[in-house]
Amino acid sequence: MSIERYQETYIQSNFADRIGGSNYGKDTAIYKFEKIKRAKRAAKEAFPNVELIDMGVGEPDEMADAGIVAKLAEEAAKPENRGYADNGIAEFKEAAAKYLKEVFGVEGIDPETEVLHSIGSKPALAMLPSVFINPGDVTIMTVPGYPVMGTHTKYLGGEVYNVQLTKENNFLPNLDSIPEDICKRAKLLYLNYPNNPTGASATVQFFEKVVAWAKKNNVVVVHDAPYAALTYDGEKPLSFLSVPGAKDVGVELHSLSKSYNMTGWRIGFVAGNPLIVKAFGDVKDNNDSGQFIAIQKAAAYGLAHPEITEKIAEKYSRRHDLLVAALNELGFKAEKPKGSFFLYVEAPKGIVGGQRFETAEDFSQYLIREKLISTVPWDDAGHFVRFSVTFVANGIEDEKRVISEIKRRLSDVQFEF
Repeated sequence: MSIERYQETYIQSNFADRIGGSNYGKDTAIYKFEKIKRAKRAAKEAFPNVELIDMGVGEPDEMADAGIVAKLAEEAAKPENRGYADNGIAEFKEAAAKYLKEVFGVEGIDPETEVLHSIGSKPALAMLPSVFINPGDVTIMTVPGYPVMGTHTKYLGGEVYNVQLTKENNFLPNLDSIPEDICKRAKLLYLNYPNNPTGASATVQFFEKVVAWAKKNNVVVVHDAPYAALTYDGEKPLSFLSVPGAKDVGVELHSLSKSYNMTGWRIGFVAGNPLIVKAFGDVKDNNDSGQFIAIQKAAAYGLAHPEITEKIAEKYSRRHDLLVAALNELGFKAEKPKGSFFLYVEAPKGIVGGQRFETAEDFSQYLIREKLISTVPWDDAGHFVRFSVTFVANGIEDEKRVISEIKRRLSDVQFEF
């Protein structure tokens, strides 16, 4: 039976208001990523013999390290690893605490009470509002940004207050701009550095200000740090937890998805304030039964070998150099980020003597449909497009070929900025 047929039954009227209630599924709006998918399909149909260069994918382009894969195979074959993991194994928690100390200089993390594994960062972000948010409470989010914690805040009857990340403020939120009444009702502050999509990095001074602000306003800080170890050009990985007082006000989320090419493995951890970690564990215990123990053990192996991430970062750094140089030769004002695999570039206003781009989405659609180059547009705080250096390329020479092809395709137009 078709969806339309079922929309005439009682099922339609039983949907929760949080996902649209009786109007669920009837919304005709087309969302950004669906528009990108449709544009990519249309471009491939119109130009079947032209390579579509996908610079929009926000996940690694390579397999996990062979040592990690071998460890998974070894541990998966052991009968003692077959059962429920519940809230995690000690071996992984100990590896996570040691990783925080060795890579980020975070001292004093108790693996027993201050670390808990998660099935990737996304579920953790979805669960944390359940720890704190009552109807009417506020979660402060940054835009552009990753919306999951805000979405679940709304599901629980809370409200979201957005703070823009602007170029003028180095894509850091201006905490002083948050109204006093919002500060009084806020329970959570979400941060993400190095940032998706801007690629911006935080500083020790910024995190110190965050700690002071959180203490003043009694707000819990959730720092989402999946790109924290992917840094370039001498920039040292920075953890929120390395700043004095951070553990008093919040937690940090780490994931092996981006830093270890382990997106599909779904493994990460929450670390920091022991009371928050304990409460997260109680909520988590009612949401899942833990990640497969063999995956936790393979991840522990990875955390003990941070040189794996360093090698990955070298590749991304090289690709950033190539992409930034090419875009700047074309008239863009691209600046290499200090971390993450994202390059956030201001969209042009149009083509000299030709098409106008009123939004970044207009420009992104033009790139896909006319030049077969896929990016992700962001219009939340200015008009920007996000390039990702996780594009598929087999080795250095192929990377150079892809970047040269981008430059060739865009060289026949003059953009107006």
